[in-house]
Amino acid sequence: MVAMQACHECERSSPLRIISHCGLARPDGGARASTPIPRTRGKMAAAPPTRWNRLPPMQHHAIAEELRARDLQFVRRIHRMRVLGVLLCMLPIASVLAERDAPGFWWLLLALNVMLWPPLAYRICRRARDPVEAQFRCLMLDSTFGGAWIAAMALSAAPTALFLAMLTADKIAAGGWSLAIRCTLAGLAGFAATWILLGFPYQPESSHRTLLLSFPFMFVYAIVLSVLTHRLMRRIFEQNRELARLNRTDPAMQLPNRPHFESIASRELARFHRYGRPTSILLVDVDHFKTINDRYGHGMGDVVLKGIAGVLRDSVRDVDLPARYGGDEFAVLLVDSDTPTALACAERMLRQVRALEFDAEPGLRCTLSIGVAELSPDYPALEHWIRAADAALYRAKAAGRDRVASA
Repeated sequence: MVAMQACHECERSSPLRIISHCGLARPDGGARASTPIPRTRGKMAAAPPTRWNRLPPMQHHAIAEELRARDLQFVRRIHRMRVLGVLLCMLPIASVLAERDAPGFWWLLLALNVMLWPPLAYRICRRARDPVEAQFRCLMLDSTFGGAWIAAMALSAAPTALFLAMLTADKIAAGGWSLAIRCTLAGLAGFAATWILLGFPYQPESSHRTLLLSFPFMFVYAIVLSVLTHRLMRRIFEQNRELARLNRTDPAMQLPNRPHFESIASRELARFHRYGRPTSILLVDVDHFKTINDRYGHGMGDVVLKGIAGVLRDSVRDVDLPARYGGDEFAVLLVDSDTPTALACAERMLRQVRALEFDAEPGLRCTLSIGVAELSPDYPALEHWIRAADAALYRAKAAGRDRVASA
């Protein structure tokens, strides 16, 4: 009959593995890790061809379980929609069968389709090596059954039009146009075979009762389809937004990373050359950080960097951009800030970092060297601006560290 699921490509995404059907590849479905591979005499037989076979050989078992769990979640949702679909489809079909004085075996087939097929399809998909592909095959059978019932109703106009619309819409929602085309061909095959066997019956008239009994399917199923699709699209929007945040953030320091910093700095550079608004960059280096790592360990070194990252966040405005530039080096973009303003901000950072205390190592103290460069017409590209701040940073180091120097 009819079953649906809002795009499985979207649903199987996550903040760490965002896969949207708007152009990115879908993750491979999970195969049961414990499934044995049959042996032949003297050599191992090839594993059954599934998308799972193409995963990297070192893929962790936990990832396999996560992928299979997502596949089974898709299977469960499509099962619920299949149950709803066959129950609602039964009403207009039963009405037409009653009006045409259909033989008893048609009622038996209808009962089997309603009561036996949904749990059978669910069981098949749950036990399959690739639940998603198994569910897609079951969706094709849904369309085959739908086509057969259209022929059995002698193309009764109202339910035929409704079935065709819903069978197409839910397959597009479940797997896109590719699945919809496959299922349409399966539906045509089911219709043609049944129509030929029945002698080409054609009675397009639909009674008022059949029309009324088609309304629940038309409204309830369409509303549930829309609600589920909207819910999944909102989830994908939130996951895409989270992925965008992760792509521009250094996960250890919880600061923007270098690519994002350089992207924003390039934008400010273009704005300066157009409007002349002052903007400054600070390049910040932790003094003697290698000594801190050697003496206190890399774990304590990470604690120091996180403390400094917190100072940078607290020392700037919302419009400014602190970032981890690489290793023990940070960068800060100060918007609408000339050299005196940037120097004052840098001095404030120095004081706050000197005052940092670490519970695990009470005697540990750290300092910074900071290079400041205000934008000027002499910097046609971002690399020139960064190079000026870097030169100022090296002068601060050469002068004894724990200080600020400007370009």
